[in-house]
Amino acid sequence: MKVLFETDASEVVAFAAEELTRYLKQMVEDLDNIDLEIKLRSDNSMFPADSNDSYRVHIEQERGTIAGNNDRSVLLAVYDYLQTLGCRFLMPVKICEIIPHIEREKLVTSYEKQASYFHRGVCIEGSDSFENVMDYIAWLPKLGFNSFFLQFQSPYAFLQRWYGHLENPYVKAESYTPEDAERDMVLFEQEIKKRGLLLHMVGHGWTGEVLGYHTVSWDVPTSSSQEGFQHRMAMINGKRELFGGAPANTNLCYHNTDAIDAFAACVTSYAQKNPQTNYLHVWLADAFNNLCECPECSKTTLSDQYVELLNEIDRRLTSAGLDTHIVFLLYQELLWPPVTSRINNPDRFVLMFAPISRTFEKSYEIENTNTELPVFHRNHITLPTNLAENMAFLKGWQKIFSGDSFVYDYPLGRAHYGDLGYVHIARILHADIQKLEQMGLNGYISCQELRAAFPNALPNYVMGHTLFQKNCSIEQLIEDYFQACYGKDAQLVLTYLSKLSEFSSCDYVNGKGERLSYDMAKRMEGALYRSEDFEQVTKRHQNADGTFESIYWDLLEYHRKYVLLFASALMFLAMGDQRSAEREWKAMREYICQNEEKYQPYLDVYRVLNVTQHYTKLVNISEEENCE
Repeated sequence: MKVLFETDASEVVAFAAEELTRYLKQMVEDLDNIDLEIKLRSDNSMFPADSNDSYRVHIEQERGTIAGNNDRSVLLAVYDYLQTLGCRFLMPVKICEIIPHIEREKLVTSYEKQASYFHRGVCIEGSDSFENVMDYIAWLPKLGFNSFFLQFQSPYAFLQRWYGHLENPYVKAESYTPEDAERDMVLFEQEIKKRGLLLHMVGHGWTGEVLGYHTVSWDVPTSSSQEGFQHRMAMINGKRELFGGAPANTNLCYHNTDAIDAFAACVTSYAQKNPQTNYLHVWLADAFNNLCECPECSKTTLSDQYVELLNEIDRRLTSAGLDTHIVFLLYQELLWPPVTSRINNPDRFVLMFAPISRTFEKSYEIENTNTELPVFHRNHITLPTNLAENMAFLKGWQKIFSGDSFVYDYPLGRAHYGDLGYVHIARILHADIQKLEQMGLNGYISCQELRAAFPNALPNYVMGHTLFQKNCSIEQLIEDYFQACYGKDAQLVLTYLSKLSEFSSCDYVNGKGERLSYDMAKRMEGALYRSEDFEQVTKRHQNADGTFESIYWDLLEYHRKYVLLFASALMFLAMGDQRSAEREWKAMREYICQNEEKYQPYLDVYRVLNVTQHYTKLVNISEEENCE
């Protein structure tokens, strides 16, 4: 067999050919002696080049074609073709791939597909090793994603958490510097571009840069504020100083022409130096109720000032001959639409709706469109939990901006820890994505931990496949995934994890609602009973030497023991027994910290401990010395 492509084909198409050959050699016996030629080509005559990713697969007995409307689509088509042949890419770890042996006749097929949405991506969060990031980049196109977002000007914050082994006292901290992140960033970008993925960059950190700090994390600098830049800071309670000591969380005085000039210059300079960036995110401070209270800023809204800043950035990019896409953010105070200011050049900008405070107990509410926006009170806002209210904010912006847009949501950023079975959050994701077109949005980027595969990676699997084909069946996706992971006991596992999801509450673990809850206590008691009973199932898949027959069953047993500790802690918290809750939380912490090395790619230990301390309130932080 030969896989052919044009001599002037891109690196992406050449990589697609390499991948197709590599997998088929593992799947088909004596592949080299089969008389079959498959040509890969990028061809926008089938579908417009600027449309959503589209491809056609047509394989006959002796020849075939895999064509896409762009280079990336060719690679997506290759992975999709492999899945039609029985491959399954179940987690961002190569040992979790299923590569079947097939007969030559099964290679024959013909079909075409077009992605439902243009924006389909993931944004880095949590605590990640270099290998975690590289593996995740490799996994993205296998699920149909087309974008990856590396926050800040480098992902130092997320890798430093891992190499510093925050929250894990059993592992010695390693050195990881901003310079290390810059080095690794080059390699990440190479892998992203090799796959034709769209690169999203920065977002957080601009305000810190304007204040003279190279801002690649939310850290508090060791030095005081930079000389000569204090006048650029927001004035709050009569003082201009870093908010909470962190430059990334500090807003500016957006009436100050010097601050605006410096901000626009920073963005323009970055765009000029980084032409490989497809979407440059321009955000303000990552904190709320810290707006400037000077007389001039108080006359207007933050959103009006933000739009004027975006217009200035557009003017400078246009003058520099740059066509960089700028992503602007609806988040915190910026959820309120501007009163008078309007974006002058909509074609440059992409609206990003970020409902970070939403509930994940239900899917997006799109029926009630008459909800009124709450009155904006400077430095006294409350973020909306209610889904109808969140949608009202989006509708308010859509009345004045009709350009490209997507949602930036957080199902696997914190909410998933509250779903012990991962089935509920996967169903919410599927339902949310199916509603995006009705919401006037053209895609979804998930701000999330990369290590979110505990007890499995069903939510990400559902997310990728549904973003590509929004009308796909959630039941078929779940059945396919569980069958691939758990074989003959797939239904038993699905029933068990579905029940854990029913007992769970994403909101409770995320700090929404009262901590005292009889209902939650009873639900966690039910989760405990279910987890105890399920041991008889996992034992059937345990070998004589104590190992498990697959990583999926090993993870499931590890997860079962974790649930026993976590559900106990939540039950005691809901009962009002703080001391017992802390005791169980510490037992959980010890268990997952001691086992982190073995299960590192699947559970983000730093993040789950951070969330359960700061949001769930399982620990009295003032008395817990080891908290961040």
